[in-house]
Amino acid sequence: MKKIAFLLVAVSGIAALSAFIPKKTTVATAVLPAASQTVTKWTVDKPHTTVKFAVSHMVVAEQEGSFKVFDGTVEHTKADWSDAKINFSIDVNSINTDNENRDKHLKSDDFFNAEKYPTITFVSTSFTPKGGNKYELKGNLTVRDVTKPVTFDVTYGGINVSSRGDKAGFKAVTTINRFDYNLKWDRATEAGGLVVGKEVEVTVRLELNKVKQ
Repeated sequence: MKKIAFLLVAVSGIAALSAFIPKKTTVATAVLPAASQTVTKWTVDKPHTTVKFAVSHMVVAEQEGSFKVFDGTVEHTKADWSDAKINFSIDVNSINTDNENRDKHLKSDDFFNAEKYPTITFVSTSFTPKGGNKYELKGNLTVRDVTKPVTFDVTYGGINVSSRGDKAGFKAVTTINRFDYNLKWDRATEAGGLVVGKEVEVTVRLELNKVKQ
């Protein structure tokens, strides 16, 4: 009986002491929002931008042309432009080869069919630094009702900072097969070559204006 009494007293003492032992508390960890990234936006400086193309003519020469009406935007958060998102559009009816009859033919269904497909668009999918001031621009080009991936070789001219606003410059060059976009009109020369070549070199000299935040 003495042993049982002793055990009861010991248990009671432990229970009493436990009331004074602080319980473990769980501290809630605050989830901090991810640091916001500032988006830098640019628009095309149209008077200082050109969109030109060149294609072989009669096998032995080249014919140049340009589009006079276009628009575009660039957005990025990284200083090296590697996450740039680029959108560009061209008014097909603004095509100019310095020959009215040729321009009219190019706007017809033999080529662009400007009445039905008045806009050429480009939407970037990547803009990859290649070292120095060189980049590789990939995206989807839509001409008529055809969309295909294209790759431009890009040279970055840098940024000019002034009180009148920041400007950036790029030169982008690619070569496309016009037959891929259903611009398939042609005739053969007497020697068997095509009057108008399949390969078209496209050169965009782009000046951008930084949008003030």
